[in-house]
Amino acid sequence: MEKIDILLVDDEDNFRHTLAKRMGKRGFVPLQAANGEECLAILDKKPVDVVVLDIKMPGMNGIEVLHHIKEKYTKTEVILLTGHLTAADGVAGIKKGAFDYLGKPIELEHLLKKITQAYDKIKLEKLRTTEAEFREKIEQQMIATERLASLGTLAAGVAHEINNPLAIIKESAGWLKQLLSKKELADMPRSKDFKTGLDKIETAIERARKITHQLLGTVKKTSSVYCDVNLRELIEESVQLVKKEALYKKISINIKTDSSFGTIQSDPYQLRQILINLLINAIHATDTGGKVTVSLQDSGEQVEIKVSDTGTGIPKENLNKIFEPFFSTKPPGEGTGLGLFVTRGIIEKLGGVINLKSRVGHGTTFLFSIPKHFRNKE
Repeated sequence: MEKIDILLVDDEDNFRHTLAKRMGKRGFVPLQAANGEECLAILDKKPVDVVVLDIKMPGMNGIEVLHHIKEKYTKTEVILLTGHLTAADGVAGIKKGAFDYLGKPIELEHLLKKITQAYDKIKLEKLRTTEAEFREKIEQQMIATERLASLGTLAAGVAHEINNPLAIIKESAGWLKQLLSKKELADMPRSKDFKTGLDKIETAIERARKITHQLLGTVKKTSSVYCDVNLRELIEESVQLVKKEALYKKISINIKTDSSFGTIQSDPYQLRQILINLLINAIHATDTGGKVTVSLQDSGEQVEIKVSDTGTGIPKENLNKIFEPFFSTKPPGEGTGLGLFVTRGIIEKLGGVINLKSRVGHGTTFLFSIPKHFRNKE
């Protein structure tokens, strides 16, 4: 018999104890409460599957208790009991969410059957929720797969076709800048505005170049080089590479690692890219004067690396989308939506996993783990 967590609530001590004893002989061992307040106190400490609840009680009556249960413990089913068997009370209870109602004196078999039916309903709801979550996950994966299929077909050709005119535009912008720096054009009207415009062109060129580079990175298979890697040194090196950007925003970067931590066997180039991607992401998400922390922990056959920030955090509705290609929480023009997608791909290629925790207004932590000794499964 499956264990069903039951709470029996009735102000009549003799009735409650007797009923609990009879239920115990049939394998059902309920918790007990003498009133509504005690019932809610028990539920705060230990949620149960089914509450068998008397309607007529002094103080908080059964209908009031039912309202609180359905408001706070939505997965708990309630069976109402009444010594007066008034249909109006039972119907009122069902309208407020009760599973069913029974009259006293109780027929034990009837009650146990109702409890089992209520528990079956709970299991069915859990199954439906699991199926819905699974379906949503599969749909998201299908969307991502379709995007990647299109991306794989177009990336190489598009990157080539875009990079050629970009090179010409960049060269022309540089040539115009050289012209503007000549003495004969020193007094040209609005020369400062022309220089500003050329700076914007060069910024846009760099952004377009970055996008094409990331597009190629998502579809191009690169050969990996696996060797002994001193993770502590690699983290320090990666922090140095982003330090200038952090100093500009007056953001401190703290490193927490064990000085005695040894080496692992992995790809240092790809690990460096992961760290830089996560560090830059953290810096962009953190306000001026904030803090970013990188920590390294030995976890048996795995190593765990955390990159935490004191930034704005990620809204709950975006947590499942954050690793999707082209999804970005940054303002238009400031993010490609590929950084975290590429990062997760690299981590999975190295045999690891990545997760995140985030609270709006409190910051975000990305945690990824990789094996100490990579085994190529290809």
